[in-house]
Amino acid sequence: AARGVGQALARNPLPIVIPCHRVIGSNGSLGGFGGGVEIKEFLLRLEQAPSVKVPAKCQKR
Repeated sequence: AARGVGQALARNPLPIVIPCHRVIGSNGSLGGFGGGVEIKEFLLRLEQAPSVKVPAKCQKR
């Protein structure tokens, strides 16, 4: 499932309108981004969106 999500995000034609930069890794890492991790981090800081890790008990398996 994670690979499919990554492929869908990579094909996102409107990355600012469809905010794929908000997707983070299950371990809390920023992961990848088509525009580069530096741009992803910049966008998250610009939005003041905290990167929080979802507790394992709240994750769907």
